[in-house]
Amino acid sequence: MIDRRTLLGAAISVSALALLGSAPTEPKSYLHRAALLLAGARRESDLLRQRFGDKELARLVYHLAEARRRAASTMMVPKEVAQAHPHLLLAFENYERAADAALIGESKRFLVLSQRAYDEERTFRAVLRQFGHDLPQSKDGS
Repeated sequence: MIDRRTLLGAAISVSALALLGSAPTEPKSYLHRAALLLAGARRESDLLRQRFGDKELARLVYHLAEARRRAASTMMVPKEVAQAHPHLLLAFENYERAADAALIGESKRFLVLSQRAYDEERTFRAVLRQFGHDLPQSKDGS
């Protein structure tokens, strides 16, 4: 597992690359990609909470969370939202750790890490709003 300091350092590096003019990308595209990834993470976390103890479900969610974190860490980040991106990465790191806790049956740790993921997601959304951006809403309102 990656510790928070290492992840934050990587997130800052990714954000710095975005600010230094790596391949330009539109905030709208980034926001749609982030919304897609977050909706999946939230849905899976909620399902794990409802079905805690289902080891095969936890294993699948863990693998999905791991892939989601990797995908988010390699996303092109527009400079307009670069300061929010570390919070997105931290949310996905916590979703992944929560799924790992569910896989090994640690319910208290699962709940704590799920809450941290939700908190980072809220912080991500708040930072986006500070810079005049909102995540698009899905049809289910998430």
